[in-house]
Amino acid sequence: MSNEQQYDVGRGGGADMAAVRRPKATEVEQHGIDTIPPEHRHSRPLDLFRIQFGGANTFATVILGTFPILLGLSFWQAAAATLVGVLVGALILMPMGLFGPITGTNNAVSSGAHFGVRGRVLGSFLSLLTAIAFYSISVWVSGDAFVGALVRLVGISDSDLLRGVVYAVIGGVVIVVVVYGYLFMLLVNKVVVVGNTALILLGIVAYAGTFDFGYDPGPGAYALGSFWPTFVLSALIVMGNPISFGAFLGDWTRYIPKGTAPGRLLGATLAAQGATLVPFLFGVATATLVAGKADYVVALINVSPLWYAVLLMVVAFLGGLSTGITSLYGTGLDFSSVFPRLSRVQASLLIGGLAFVFILVGRLAFDLISSVNAFIGAIVICTTPWMIIMTIGYVVRRGYYSEVDLQVFNQGRTGGLYWFSDGVNWRGMVAWIPAAVLGLLFANYPPLIEGPFRDVAGGVDLSLLVAIGVAAVGYVAMLFAFPEPRYLFGPEGPRWVPSSDATPPGILDDASASAHRVRRRSTHVGGGADA
Repeated sequence: MSNEQQYDVGRGGGADMAAVRRPKATEVEQHGIDTIPPEHRHSRPLDLFRIQFGGANTFATVILGTFPILLGLSFWQAAAATLVGVLVGALILMPMGLFGPITGTNNAVSSGAHFGVRGRVLGSFLSLLTAIAFYSISVWVSGDAFVGALVRLVGISDSDLLRGVVYAVIGGVVIVVVVYGYLFMLLVNKVVVVGNTALILLGIVAYAGTFDFGYDPGPGAYALGSFWPTFVLSALIVMGNPISFGAFLGDWTRYIPKGTAPGRLLGATLAAQGATLVPFLFGVATATLVAGKADYVVALINVSPLWYAVLLMVVAFLGGLSTGITSLYGTGLDFSSVFPRLSRVQASLLIGGLAFVFILVGRLAFDLISSVNAFIGAIVICTTPWMIIMTIGYVVRRGYYSEVDLQVFNQGRTGGLYWFSDGVNWRGMVAWIPAAVLGLLFANYPPLIEGPFRDVAGGVDLSLLVAIGVAAVGYVAMLFAFPEPRYLFGPEGPRWVPSSDATPPGILDDASASAHRVRRRSTHVGGGADA
């Protein structure tokens, strides 16, 4: 297709626009966290489905699917915990796809409407935590699968050096794709959606003669001593996968036309997360075949038919590529605004380099299972209350946001609708901080995260319930105790919460702003919702 390929935006809303420019996948993306103009909104909800499912249809998700078995559940118990984790996580995640089409930017910047244009750096921190975790997991497990297959097929000796080289190759390819940007990433995920699904489903044939639906190690195998604590921990680990997309959905939905029906966006996310049951249940099923083995990936390669061991190399490579790019892309995008000296490409290279160092240290010097467990726990506990606050804010604001005012901090300015108290909305912060802290105090992700209150319910992990409850109650209480200004709610006014009378502060240029931020300024200097 030509460089000026035309795209029918009517399929995604925006009937008033005739066409948009859809660049080639091999063009380096030019947009950062600036507002995507209508003529560049070339995506649709199907793309949102593809990029989510493709990013999770990988060995990294398979590994998370093995945890319920590793923690001592039977096959059917593990399958049930996986289903619960995916469903609950998807329901929490779904609203996070609504912000991008309205604001034209990523979710971290969009969160400035509820945390303040400076307070939104919290979202940037959460995306960094998630990116490092899932980029690392994807490279770890994909590299290990590739090495395991090489050892079996070629007969070379396994070593830390070999694994380091393979990690570097996969990690490097991921960074190259991220540098090109959104459309190249979407192209990779389109391939992974079809290719890895077919390859994983071939596992039904590969393991048909060895799999046992009745696998049950017995009550004595429960990692936390009894069924319910182990079941809940398993579901929470699985839930970490859909929750991990929370900070990133806006990275992709910002390219979807503004008039797209919310139901289509919600449905795309629910369908994509439901489809991840394919790699999750592959992990559950195959973990029963190698239970008790120290290295799941290598053990699975060894028990696989030779023809399928070869295919697992393809699954590993495509999967590592897909999960890595969906994780790393958003963080590079966002940190280019937090640190304006860095372009999107430079920020991606920096974060990718730091994550690769973490991969080497974490995989070669520490226990993989413990590291994954701790990171997933931290992501679930810290990101979920942030998502709850964002969702409540969306509801009470009736989905009303100002594109211009969200960009104030990024452009070295002050004022605007979301300036609040020196750029921070303490209503959101006061709700999130105790939610995250109390969640960690109740958490039970052994051996690295074991909160002092983890045993109050007989070992059942209450961290998620505590984090969600404190965030929801705390934020709503703050909205009633300290009503937000009426101008934040748009022409229809607030929904279910009070508001206060105030005059929106005008947007002013900050004389102390760096030259890098100044270059991002648009010609518009007034406040208000012009979106």
